[in-house]
Amino acid sequence: MMSDETEAPQEKKIVVDEDWKAQVQAEQEAAEPPEPARAGRAAGPIPPPSLELLASTLAMQAMVCLGLVPNPVTGKAEFHPEQAKHFIDTIQMLRDKTEGNRTADETATFDHLLYELRLGYVAVQEKRKTEGAG
Repeated sequence: MMSDETEAPQEKKIVVDEDWKAQVQAEQEAAEPPEPARAGRAAGPIPPPSLELLASTLAMQAMVCLGLVPNPVTGKAEFHPEQAKHFIDTIQMLRDKTEGNRTADETATFDHLLYELRLGYVAVQEKRKTEGAG
């Protein structure tokens, strides 16, 4: 049965959210770290490249892997002995490969870093053994 009333199709309304750009901007700003944290990463001049800086950087990575220094990203102490050993061995390789081309200060830096890292490696290994046995 047909109705005499013809139904007019309903008009579809398009709703445009004009505030979406402001919403996205607010979300981006909320996700960004506060200004001091971003500025802290680039604070101060970058030191010139040097053999001592390279060795110290590798030593810091070894200390992070030994759990002696918290991971700067997570803020937690982590233990990765194989990675720590790799960093220590890399410092030793650099020391060996630069033999005869280092200053006295560079040699002292290598010797000090290697001594401290090896002591730290053994101490951490012993501590973990005694904690596991107890």
